[in-house]
Amino acid sequence: MSTPVSDSAPFDPHAFPADLVAAQRKAAELYAALRVFQETLPWSREPHPGFPQETERGRERPGRPATPGWTDAEAAEFDGLLGELRNATAKVQSHPWWGRCAQEGVKGADLVAARQALKHAEGAVPLGHGDIAPAV
Repeated sequence: MSTPVSDSAPFDPHAFPADLVAAQRKAAELYAALRVFQETLPWSREPHPGFPQETERGRERPGRPATPGWTDAEAAEFDGLLGELRNATAKVQSHPWWGRCAQEGVKGADLVAARQALKHAEGAVPLGHGDIAPAV
């Protein structure tokens, strides 16, 4: 009597489900939005008098100008974006796919590689490799 041959392909931890890819994309978009917004904010959330540039034993420490701090609206927008980002990353990290990977024996470095591959999967990032001009 012969053993039946399985016609199914072996489990691929990089064959991510569409909802996981969409969740990763949402997290990437929120991270980008938060970074862009941070660039518009004063350097300190609270008002601060700043500090001068210093040179000590040949090492320079850059100074900072005085800042009025963030407005209530800026703080609320930042906190809202950060909260959304936390929720989006929690959705990615706790997705059932990772449990399936564990059931299939994917662990250790292979699981880390799969999680890293998700960050570069088609559709998981707002921009593709062809969307960015190489640095010269």
